[in-house]
Amino acid sequence: MTVTSRLVLIAFALALGCGVAALAAAPGNPTPVKESGGIWTDKDGAPTFNIAKDGSVDWGTFVGFLRYNDACLRCHGPDGAGSSYAPDLTQALKGIDYAQFIAFVAGGIQAVNTAQQLVMPSFATDKNVMCFIQEIYAYLRARATGGLGRGRPPKHAPAPKGFDEASYKCLGIQM
Repeated sequence: MTVTSRLVLIAFALALGCGVAALAAAPGNPTPVKESGGIWTDKDGAPTFNIAKDGSVDWGTFVGFLRYNDACLRCHGPDGAGSSYAPDLTQALKGIDYAQFIAFVAGGIQAVNTAQQLVMPSFATDKNVMCFIQEIYAYLRARATGGLGRGRPPKHAPAPKGFDEASYKCLGIQM
């Protein structure tokens, strides 16, 4: 099974299990409790951010900022603050958890009626998004909770050992 096939299968399985917006669950306490490969998680295992006393963000959150700016900014605007045609993700993330976020990103969203035609495409097969979905979520979670201000984080932790190799493997790049 290819990496792309695995990503689509995981996204589809998560989408089936997480319900719809009406059943949305808030993301919970963002306090980081465990780090693995540069990604911090909360007590429930959801990706989160870790900001040091000197203002440095963890590596995963920094990568999330970079990947958000590459894949999401054109519609959702700078810093996840929304635009004239896509919602403010810093507000949206206050009402959905990680599984729901994955489902929306992987499955896309359509809100089409007589008053509006809002369509977000599926990113399930876009490795530049799905390989870094944890990082993008951690960045947006930091923004949504006020843990991280607007703009590029001024300082960040260094990349952990093995991060690049894992990223290349997910992207299908041979080293």
